[in-house]
Amino acid sequence: MSGRRPALLALTGAASARAALAGAAVLTDRPAGAPWRRTNYAGRPVSLLGGPALALSATATAVLGAPPGTRAASAVVGAVSGLVGGYDDLAGARPEQARDKGLAGHLRALREGRVSAGAVKVAGIGAAAAAAALLSRGPGRGSGALVDGVLTTGLVAGTANLLNLLDLRPGRAAKAGAIAAAAGLGGPAGQLVAGPLGATLAVLPDDLGERIMLGDCGANALGALLGLRLAGVPSRGARAGALAVVTGLTLASERISFTRVIEATPALRELDRLGRRSS
Repeated sequence: MSGRRPALLALTGAASARAALAGAAVLTDRPAGAPWRRTNYAGRPVSLLGGPALALSATATAVLGAPPGTRAASAVVGAVSGLVGGYDDLAGARPEQARDKGLAGHLRALREGRVSAGAVKVAGIGAAAAAAALLSRGPGRGSGALVDGVLTTGLVAGTANLLNLLDLRPGRAAKAGAIAAAAGLGGPAGQLVAGPLGATLAVLPDDLGERIMLGDCGANALGALLGLRLAGVPSRGARAGALAVVTGLTLASERISFTRVIEATPALRELDRLGRRSS
């Protein structure tokens, strides 16, 4: 793969993300931006409009860079994950949704006869992931094709959710996403994440500066695109291993605080705090 095209895609992703952030900044202090305003962990005001800015720029440039067989899949997973993530950002902030967090919260809401915003998001991302598996399906048939479809669905949906679980401190999800995208630049499918890498790096300063948050919209869209890149790894065994790691971390998050683990691990703690404002 020529280094020139990935660099151009990364620059395009960065430029489009900065333009989208400029538009978001205009909306932030206006009435239209009010539903997107939040107070972060440190009590500082932030805007979730950074999420749509990242989702739009990352998805558009992923489609530009994706191999022909995965362009439609890139559009579907990025757009749908961003859309339902944005819905969860807005609807999930309602007082009646306060307890409906995590897998246990979604299941409890269903038992009570309610559909949480998070459950809508999970269903939407799951459907988009399954659609991506069909859209990017190779010529094979039989049990092998079925396994590949399950792996693609699991990787897209699982990685979308996992990256969102990291969006608890400024820059954490963006750093993880940028590292994963950079690691995935090689190989025939690598250009799929070149644009999202540039877009993520472009929003990172505003994220670290606590002016924006990625929210569900940004983190889910970026994570879904990274999952689609993982699904392009040629080795079925490697894909299965990646899905096992993603699933294991997701299940662990129900019982273990990622923040507590990061703070207890010196290397992770320093990376997590790099570039952040003092609390």
